[in-house]
Amino acid sequence: MTTSEIWDGTDPSPGGAWPPGADAAPGTGPAPAGDPSPGTHPRPGTDPAGTPYAPTAAGTVTDLTGGGPAEPAPAAEEALTPAARADQDSAVGRLAATVERLRAEVRAAQAAADGRALIELAKGVLIERLRCGPAQAARQLSELAEQSGVAPLELAAEIVNQAARDHVADVVDDFVRRTGGAPAADAESDGDVSVAVRLRTAESAALAAGDTQRVVESLLEHALAPLGAIGAAVWTAGPDGSLTLAGHAGFGLEEAGRWWYVPPGVSTVARRALDDRATVRITTLSASGIPSIGRADHPHGGRVALPAGTGGRIHGVLEICWPSPLGPQPQPVVRQLEALAELCAHTLETLPSSAEHPPGVSREFADVSELVDLADGLYDPALVLTPHLDAEGRLADFRIRHANQHFQDPAGRPRSAVNGALLLEAYPMAAGESELFGSVERVYATGEPYRARRTTLTALVDQVPLALFADISVSRHGAGILLIWRIEDEAARLASLLQHAQRLGRIGGFEENLATGEITWNGQLFALYGRPQTEGPVSLQELASYAHSDDGVAIGRFLRAVLHHGRPDTVAFRLSRPDGVTRHIRVIAEPVLDTDGRLVAVRGAYQDISSQHWTEVALAATRDQLAQTEQEAAERNRLALQLQHAIMPPTRSPLNAPGLDVAVRYRPAESESLVGGDWYDTVVLPSKHILLCVGDVAGHGIEAATGMVVLRNAMRGLAVTGAGPAQLLAWLNMVAHHLTEQVTATAVCGVYDPVTRVLRWARAGHLPPVLVRAEEAAPLPLPQGLLLGALAEAEYEEHEVTLEPGDSLLMYTDGLVERRDTAVQDSLTHLLTTARGPAQTLGHRLDRLLTHSRSDTDDDTCLIGIHIS
Repeated sequence: MTTSEIWDGTDPSPGGAWPPGADAAPGTGPAPAGDPSPGTHPRPGTDPAGTPYAPTAAGTVTDLTGGGPAEPAPAAEEALTPAARADQDSAVGRLAATVERLRAEVRAAQAAADGRALIELAKGVLIERLRCGPAQAARQLSELAEQSGVAPLELAAEIVNQAARDHVADVVDDFVRRTGGAPAADAESDGDVSVAVRLRTAESAALAAGDTQRVVESLLEHALAPLGAIGAAVWTAGPDGSLTLAGHAGFGLEEAGRWWYVPPGVSTVARRALDDRATVRITTLSASGIPSIGRADHPHGGRVALPAGTGGRIHGVLEICWPSPLGPQPQPVVRQLEALAELCAHTLETLPSSAEHPPGVSREFADVSELVDLADGLYDPALVLTPHLDAEGRLADFRIRHANQHFQDPAGRPRSAVNGALLLEAYPMAAGESELFGSVERVYATGEPYRARRTTLTALVDQVPLALFADISVSRHGAGILLIWRIEDEAARLASLLQHAQRLGRIGGFEENLATGEITWNGQLFALYGRPQTEGPVSLQELASYAHSDDGVAIGRFLRAVLHHGRPDTVAFRLSRPDGVTRHIRVIAEPVLDTDGRLVAVRGAYQDISSQHWTEVALAATRDQLAQTEQEAAERNRLALQLQHAIMPPTRSPLNAPGLDVAVRYRPAESESLVGGDWYDTVVLPSKHILLCVGDVAGHGIEAATGMVVLRNAMRGLAVTGAGPAQLLAWLNMVAHHLTEQVTATAVCGVYDPVTRVLRWARAGHLPPVLVRAEEAAPLPLPQGLLLGALAEAEYEEHEVTLEPGDSLLMYTDGLVERRDTAVQDSLTHLLTTARGPAQTLGHRLDRLLTHSRSDTDDDTCLIGIHIS
C-alpha cells in the first residue's frame, strides 16, 4: 500500500504538500490491483482493490458498499511468492508455500477484524438508538450507506463520532472544518480513506489488541503510515525517570533490543517530551544531536514525541519517526497525533477497579486501600491523595482520601476536617510560595518522587498566614499520591541542639532531690565519670571520694556553700576515674528552694576542663620561657649599646685642625633591639692629613656591634701607613672577608690635605658625600666600589675634589634618608633640599638635617660634616 493510496486526499497545509515524502518514495508506488506489495496487507475494511469488506463465512467476503457478495477470497496458490511457487514440488517448497499462505491468512484476518470491529460498534450504536435487533441494525447500516453514497466503513465511523463526541470526534470535526469538508464519496472514489475511518479503525484495533506491541503496529498501519511515518515506539515512564520500550513498529528486532530500556538522566527525544510534559518536534535527528531508536537507519529523519497521559497523569510517550526531515505540521495533523497519544495512554493504564468511587474521582483512581494501609503504618503525618478531574477530564485538584492517625494539621484542625476535602480547599496556600501543589502535580504526572527539607508550609489560622518548617516527601503509588510531612518541633530541635552543645563542650548535667534522694544524670555525665549507667549516679556528698586527696578541702568549701548556705558555687578538682585516667573537672551548682526558702534540690553541671588545664600549663611554661628569652635579649641589647657608646659617644670634642671645622652627630636606634653597626671616625694622621670615615655594618645586635669595632679599628691602623682611600678600602675589604665571621658593610673614606684643600675619597657601596657650595647642595660623582666583605679581593676607584673656602662636605649613613615607602633617589632629593641654604654654624646644619630627616626605619644614624673656613 502506498502513501498516496492511504492519504485522505486533502492538502491541509497552505502552500505545500504534507506528509513529507508523499511524492513516490522508493518502494511506495501504486500496487497493481489484486496484488498487494510485498510485506503489506489490505487496508482494514477493504479488499486489495480498495473496496470495503466484512467476512461472512469462511473463504468469502461480503461487499458492504451495497453491491452484494464479492468474489471468493484468493486461493492459497495465488498468495504464494514466485520463489515459493517455483519450488513447490519439493518438500521445502511445499512447506514454504504453506507458511506463506498462513501469513496471508493472518494478515487478512487481522485487517478484516479491525474493519469489522468498527462496523460492529456502529451497529451497536444503532441498536441502542433505534431500539432494534442486530439483524435490523445491519440492514439499516447497509441501507443508510447506499442512500448516502458512502462506504459502510465511512458511515460507521461517522455514526461512532456522533455518538461518542470524544477527542477523536473533535479531531475529525476540526479536520473537516479546516479542509473545507471534502465529501466522503469523493474521497472514496479516489481510493482514499477519511480521517474518521483511519482514527476509528486504529482505535478499534488498539482496544482489541492484547498487548502494547499490537497497539503500536495497528497505529502505524492505520493512522501513522498515511501521514508518511515509517516507525513508531511507545515508551512506558518509570517512577525513577527511566523509559522502557513497551511496543514498536517499523524498527528491527535488533534495534528494539538495544533500546528496550533507557536509564534515568539519558536525554532522548522521548525523555524531553516527558520532562517538558509537552510535544517535542525534531526537524532532523542528526542536526539535533539527540539519540533515539532507529537513528542508525534514519539519521536525517524527523521525529515527534508526545506525552501519553490521561487526567493529568503521564503513563508514557508516543514517539513517531519519519524517513526525511520534518517540515511544519498542519494543525489538523497535530490534533490527530494528540488523539493517537491519548489512545496509547489508555493502553498503558492499569485496569480499572470495580469498587465504588466518590464523586469527582474516576473509577481507575478509586482503589487506594493498600496506600491507606501504608500511610497508617507511618509515624509521620501522611495524606493519601487521588486526582480530582474537572468536567472536561483535566486535572483540577487532588482529593484528600485519607489522613493517617499521626496526622498533624499545621492549622491545628482535626483529621475529620481535612478528610475528603480538596487539597487546595484545605490548604489554599499550597499553591503559593511553597509550591506544594506544583510538586504534587509534578510527581503525579511523571512518577518521580520529590523530597525536600525545611520547606515552608503556610496555613491559614483565622485568616492569618502561619508559616511552619517541615520536611516533605511526595511519591506516587499506583493511582494515588502519598504526601508525608514532618513538622519541625521547636522543643525537640532545641533539645537536640542542647545535646550537641553538651557533647561538644564536654558538659554533663545533674539534679539531686535532697528530700527523696533521687539523682538524675544525663548520658554525658556518665561518660565524664567513665561510669556505666547501670551503676547509677554519684551524690554530691560522695564527691570527695572520687577526687584527688589534695582537692578535698576545696570540695568541702563548695559543699558547705551550696548545701548549708544555700548559694551557688563552683569548684575545680581532679577526678580519679575507675579506668585510672585523671580528668580535671569543674562543677557548677545552684540550690533549688521551695516557697518557704527551704533547700529541696541541687542542680548543676560538670564540665571537663582537662584540655583547658593542660593548655594553661603549657601557656604558663611558654610565658616563663618567653620572659627568660626577653631578659636575655635585653641584656644583649644593653651590652651592644654600651659597647657602641664606649667606642662612639653620641657627642665628642671637636677636631683640632687649622682652617677646618669638623662636626659629628650620632643618633642611636630608638629600640634597643635595633642597635646596629653604624660607625664613623675623624682623626689627624701623622702626615697632618685628616682621615674622614663613615661605615655601616649589615644587621643589628651584638654581632653588628662587634663587626663595627673590628672594621673601625682596622681602618685606623691601616690609615697610619699613609695609603690613599682606595687602597685603604681594598685592605679593609680583605679584613672584612677573612678576619670576621661573614661581615658585610658599606663605607666611604676620605683623606683631606689642609694645605692644598684637596679631598681624595673612595666608596664601598656607600651613598656619596654631599657638597654644599654657595648655599647649593649636590652629591659628588660616584666612583666604582663594591661593598666590603663580598669578595676576597676588590679594587676601588678614587676621586679628588678641591674644596674652596666656605664649602661644606657631608658624609652620612643610610639611617638619615632611608624610608620603606620611598625610593632612595627621592630621599636623596629631600636631603639636598634640606642641606642647601645658609646655616649659622656647621653644627646647626647637621642638627637641621637630623631634625628634618624623614627616615622611618628606626635605624641608627652617623653624620660627619667639615667646613672650610
